Amino acid sequence: MGNKCFFIIAAVFLLSACGSTKETKEQTAFSKADHPYIEKFHEGVRLKQRGQVEEAIRAFETCQLANPNDDAVQYALSELYLQSQQMTKSMEAIQRAAKIDPNNKWYTQELAYMYFEKANYAEASKAFQKLVEKEPRNVDWLFAYAESLMRANDPKGAVKVLDKLESQVGMNPELSIEKFRLYRQAKQDENALREIEKALEVYPADAQLLANLVDYYFEKRQEDKAFSYLIKLAEADPENGNAHLALAQYYDQKGDRKASYGELKKAFASEEVPLDNKMKIILGMLDTQPKPDAELVELSEVLLMKYPEDAKVHALRGDLFLKNDQPKESLAAFQEALRYDDSKYAIWNQVLIMEYEAQAYEQLYTDSKKCLTLFPTIANVYLLNGVAAVQTHRYDEAITSLDMGIELVVNDPPLKAEFYAQKAEACFGLKQYADGKSNYDKALKLQPKNVLYLNNYAYRLALAKIDLDKAEELIQQAVAAAPSEYHFLDTHGWILFQKGDYAGAKNKISAAYEKNNTDKLVTEHMGDVSIKLGKTADAVMYWKKAKELGSTNKVLDKKIAQKIYDEPVY
Repeated sequence: MGNKCFFIIAAVFLLSACGSTKETKEQTAFSKADHPYIEKFHEGVRLKQRGQVEEAIRAFETCQLANPNDDAVQYALSELYLQSQQMTKSMEAIQRAAKIDPNNKWYTQELAYMYFEKANYAEASKAFQKLVEKEPRNVDWLFAYAESLMRANDPKGAVKVLDKLESQVGMNPELSIEKFRLYRQAKQDENALREIEKALEVYPADAQLLANLVDYYFEKRQEDKAFSYLIKLAEADPENGNAHLALAQYYDQKGDRKASYGELKKAFASEEVPLDNKMKIILGMLDTQPKPDAELVELSEVLLMKYPEDAKVHALRGDLFLKNDQPKESLAAFQEALRYDDSKYAIWNQVLIMEYEAQAYEQLYTDSKKCLTLFPTIANVYLLNGVAAVQTHRYDEAITSLDMGIELVVNDPPLKAEFYAQKAEACFGLKQYADGKSNYDKALKLQPKNVLYLNNYAYRLALAKIDLDKAEELIQQAVAAAPSEYHFLDTHGWILFQKGDYAGAKNKISAAYEKNNTDKLVTEHMGDVSIKLGKTADAVMYWKKAKELGSTNKVLDKKIAQKIYDEPVY
């Protein structure tokens, strides 16, 4: 909501003036002796027209040596020096031209703008005064004259010039704002307000007039007046996002939440408010809400419509959905953020962790591989890639990735243990039992009380039908540490099953089934132990239920059809 600077017009005029044609002067008769001079002058003109600035300067400097009182030569040199960024020489040349011919308005104009550019506002004011005396209705010169006076610390003089201009062109919001600014500089606030209010009678919906009043009253801490004009400003300029933001804060302070959100929506749809500012607002609101409300979700949707290809907006929605207990929607939003900007590891990490938690291992495998191409020095990415490779039976790839990642682990025993445990899983998958045992032993050496390692190690030994006594020792430690964990009871039962102790196995697996009768593996094991105890009908019933629960055992249909036990194949 700032004031407009009117010297822009003058600056544009300067650019066009540099190419202006000098006023026609009375022609002088030349003698034959003057011909070399005239030829050199014309040579300079031709070189200047062709853009050969340095060559043109040399030609005109030759003319200057021959006749230092030729104002046309001085004017041409001023232009050429300006083009070659020789500002001091350009100023000196135009000063000489104006001294030789003080009545030439183009020389005076050029000199005036040069003084202004050099911040010599007193001399600029004198030069513009001469110009407006010659042409009192020249709007550009009047503006420039007023601006020079203002910068020369003469706001009263500048106001008089603008009054004169207003008498010629009529009342204009831009002129009124400029006068408002000048009166304020002169510490005449009453006159300043009178100018704006007078203009508002003619232009009641002019956004710039209203914006200046809003700024003024906020500065003076007269908030009621400021907000009364702010409401008018928002109505007059509905695209003014900053006005809507200020109104949102105003209504929030008044306790009118509905009106505050309404203004925020308008501000969020505005181009005037930078996206980063909108993000700070919505993140601040998100921090204060245990669960995002409907209005906050709606604001994020406004941002999405406004910036559909901005990664930050999608990541924000990911955070919002995550806080709202919507993991699928959250993951989708974070994945969309990566589509538009895959350079932020924090977003990658969020995506990979959520894919792991959702057991979307195929997707985790693909995304973790892509992440490794972008962030090849982060150990956790290698670990997650190894986990995904194990779960999708890409055991060789898992070992390669885990071996690379473990080299990046420094002073982090729990993380290193996890690498060894995952590598052990891959080795068991390849039936490289010695290596599998070695890696699980390394993991347990680093984390001897990790009940998951104890359980998984024991279960792998049971599946492989090796070291069953060791397997039972391991699972007994896990059960002792977590007696209510049904997975551990099931593993203990499966070890007893492999030992041929079917009654003992039934006791442990039944205890696990009582704790969770929807686990597909435990349910299948109930069928396996039932068939071994001669309860065929029960076995088939449990196997069918395991199939319904999503068992991935490739021989399950054969077991159901033939009513026999067969070794599981996953």
